[in-house]
Amino acid sequence: MPGIISKLKSYARSPQGRRTIARGRREAANPRRRAQARSLLGRLRGGGRGHGTAGRY
Repeated sequence: MPGIISKLKSYARSPQGRRTIARGRREAANPRRRAQARSLLGRLRGGGRGHGTAGRY
């Protein structure tokens, strides 16, 4: 899929893409946002602590 990669590269080089990247870097430096991202990734990977349904059935 070279089309998608080339579009992403051109977006990253555009002024709007540069602003988006800069904002992402600022958000990644924020400890609260970093914890939110870590929590989301853990849930997506299935590494969560359960959903409170253990032992109900």
